[in-house]
Amino acid sequence: MVAIVDIGTLIVRTPQVAGGRPCIAGTRMTVQNIVMDSQAGLSPQDIVTEYPHLSLAQVYAALAYYYANQEAMDREITLYQAECNALETKWMSGNFA
Repeated sequence: MVAIVDIGTLIVRTPQVAGGRPCIAGTRMTVQNIVMDSQAGLSPQDIVTEYPHLSLAQVYAALAYYYANQEAMDREITLYQAECNALETKWMSGNFA
């Protein structure tokens, strides 16, 4: 008999993991990371090649989660990128304490 996976179990939010961002269950890989890789031009198969601990089903579940929650996820990604840019600017100015 073939095991059936409930896709609702593939994405979880745990307050103590990745700041509570949605992650692929059993990993610290965030949906946000998968989406950003996809937006950078990586195909789902490329993402699995890059992160061999993930399955194609997990990557597609992350993308489905993103599209089901696109407005909220886009806000989170924008805030994350702004934070990264601010930290990079601080670091490059030598003002990182």
